[in-house]
Amino acid sequence: MSDTTSELEHKPQSAWKVYSAPGHRDAMDAMAREYVDFLSRCKTERLVMDYVRERAAAAGFSEDFSADAVMRIQRGKTGFLARKGKRPLSEGFRLVGAHADSPRLDLKQRPLYEDTEICLAKTHYYGGIRKYQWLTMPLAMYGVVVKKDGEIVRIAVGDDPADPVLTITDLLPHLAYKEVEKKVSVAFEAEKLNVVLGQCPVDSDGEDEKGLVKKRILTLFNERYGITEADFISAELQVVPAGPARFVGLDSSLIGGYGQDDRSSVFCGLEALLAETEPEYTQIVLFWDKEEIGSDGATGAKSLFFEYTLEELVDAWEPGTRLSRVMMNGQALSADVAAAVDPDHKDVHEERNAAYLGYGPCFNKFTGHRGKVAANDAHPEFIARLRGLFDEAGIPWQMSELGKVDAGGGGTVAKYLAVYGMDIIDVGAPVLSMHSPFELCSKADIYATTLAFREFLKS
Repeated sequence: MSDTTSELEHKPQSAWKVYSAPGHRDAMDAMAREYVDFLSRCKTERLVMDYVRERAAAAGFSEDFSADAVMRIQRGKTGFLARKGKRPLSEGFRLVGAHADSPRLDLKQRPLYEDTEICLAKTHYYGGIRKYQWLTMPLAMYGVVVKKDGEIVRIAVGDDPADPVLTITDLLPHLAYKEVEKKVSVAFEAEKLNVVLGQCPVDSDGEDEKGLVKKRILTLFNERYGITEADFISAELQVVPAGPARFVGLDSSLIGGYGQDDRSSVFCGLEALLAETEPEYTQIVLFWDKEEIGSDGATGAKSLFFEYTLEELVDAWEPGTRLSRVMMNGQALSADVAAAVDPDHKDVHEERNAAYLGYGPCFNKFTGHRGKVAANDAHPEFIARLRGLFDEAGIPWQMSELGKVDAGGGGTVAKYLAVYGMDIIDVGAPVLSMHSPFELCSKADIYATTLAFREFLKS
């Protein structure tokens, strides 16, 4: 038995070094360009599902569950994709599950008002944001308005180069002496996250001068989309950062953009599924909504969408098989990002058990907060199997947890799949500035995470 320190000690490998060969770098760069395009196009969960449906249909996935590759999109916000393996479904499956929603600002149901002859829209923030990050920056608006007759009108403004953008104002420093003395938690009020829509009034022709700017904005909505103010009551409109995702750094090694938590995992999971066409076990990829607000609702991981859909798949592929048997034999990755160590905020991490950019996908044995509260805690037998799988394939990976024990915490969808008895662990790319309008990840980690998901799905 060797007793050399290099073999006895464990040290994560840099994905940049592992994938230093020209062939890997070319593939990494090509994938990064596709990823940047995906982030730029898919800024809401509905847009993500449109992308998933388009890519899956082109790859031969069908909504007919008698086919060998099937898909189902639920309410335009959550999706299920499955491909039949060589072994029967009763022997289990390999599942990658991610969420497609991201923190943002939602328009309220009666959003429009006028103040100081400016038309604004009231918002209600969605998920965990730091409010000040959303001020004085270009914003776009996406979503749907559903009329009383059922007609669905899609709204998209702010990302086309010909479009105007929206924004939220902030107080000038000259008059902010009281503001700077406040705690961050109270200095930025949610009810002041109001989006500027316009300032030009309609021609008054001697009528009451009040509300003329709001009337002009309503006129524009009506001319462009055929909607009235009452239609906002049955609308789902989201305000997100405007502009495309970008390469970051003089070496273009990083990718910056909105929504990488958790659309990076959606991208990696979908790419992995489409690339591995002859699996040993049934492959399943799940994309949920509502994770950022607790996974509730008809499109969240707490819903029975997965269970109902898998039940139909069992009836189509292996009738008579108990669903419980399929579930208990399943193995899954809860694909979600990890908090990378920020060089300016290292104090919130315990560095031996933290994630670093450029070292590949991160495994989180547990999430939750403080005493592992509200967490799935993965079994060591499953972790050992994954270690062997990725080491044999030469894929760099790292083990991490979400900050110091008492620094805070967070959750994922893992515990909602663990209730079925399947093996599951959290795994995903490390991210800097998580939940901000401009998150950062390494293109080496996106490449390595995709290869890791591929290896798992074909195992």
